[in-house]
Amino acid sequence: MPNRRISRADQARQQGGRAPRASRAQQFMPFAALRGYYELIRERECIVQPKHELTEEEALALSGKLSRVQRRTMVRITYYDGDAYATSCGMVSDIDVASRTITVVRTRIRFDDILDIRNGEGIED
Repeated sequence: MPNRRISRADQARQQGGRAPRASRAQQFMPFAALRGYYELIRERECIVQPKHELTEEEALALSGKLSRVQRRTMVRITYYDGDAYATSCGMVSDIDVASRTITVVRTRIRFDDILDIRNGEGIED
């Protein structure tokens, strides 16, 4: 008789019983033959948006809004995130003037990437 490994499920079947529940359920578990393929396809579907350059008037208005923002206040910030614009809404946890960044919850945003900033409560323009 050839040397063959016998699994627990095979042992249970040989003894006349049923295979353990985990072994029976394992045959119905999903199998991803192309691991990472669907994530890659979703990533390719994203449309890249060019970054909008602010005019002097827009930059001045944005600077005024940014100077009124304080820590522990709710804000909604629209910013450029590499290939598209994203909106982060939450409490300001840090403002670092030296490195020109603002942190909303755990998202660090550069001042140069901000398109718009609004007060969280009243949505101030």
